[in-house]
Amino acid sequence: MSGWWVHTLWDQGGPALVASWVIWVIGSIVLHELAHGWAALWQGDQTPRELDRLTINPMVHMGPWALIMFAVVGITWGMMPTDPSRYRWGRRGRVVVAGAGPAMNLALAFVSLTVLGVWQGLADPQGESAARVERFLEIGGFLNIALAMFNLLPVPPLDGSGILAGLSWRWYRWSQDPRIAMYSMLILIFLFFMGGLGGVLFATAAGAAAGYSDWVAGLL
Repeated sequence: MSGWWVHTLWDQGGPALVASWVIWVIGSIVLHELAHGWAALWQGDQTPRELDRLTINPMVHMGPWALIMFAVVGITWGMMPTDPSRYRWGRRGRVVVAGAGPAMNLALAFVSLTVLGVWQGLADPQGESAARVERFLEIGGFLNIALAMFNLLPVPPLDGSGILAGLSWRWYRWSQDPRIAMYSMLILIFLFFMGGLGGVLFATAAGAAAGYSDWVAGLL
């Protein structure tokens, strides 16, 4: 059990750290998927509403297998069904809908890290409760930066590939092959867990988050 993510986080920060991770991972993914749905509606695609996917219920966006994955390894995924053939901008609408998810993650990171910077710059917080608030905001910031970076990778079926599909007809045709998506995800999963990609993303995101929050605190 020593390698289980819950055990590791518990050792590092107790139940507050575990709860912070659970809240931010699930909440960020739900809002990421809802952003895709809202963008699809704006593009004229009613699929998210027709399938009753405009909800904050994690089971709807993630499903049992994704939640089991989260329980085992601490990370997971979500999905928002849309119909690109109904986008008012046609193939270009993919840029808007695919980009909405990472944009939501960056917005969440901006808000949490800005609040953290203001909190540190003005309140000069002390004590265990203040440390928990800071850790909660730090997790929200760096996690959402990492999610945005990951989803913007140009690998089917990630959002980065969807954005490129809206910009490049050649990429669009290539990415429509279901075998490409399957092989790409298998390679991506291997690189994330075995090739160090996950560590690079988290380290880069943590550095960016700390740099921004420190900058905000320095202004105050």
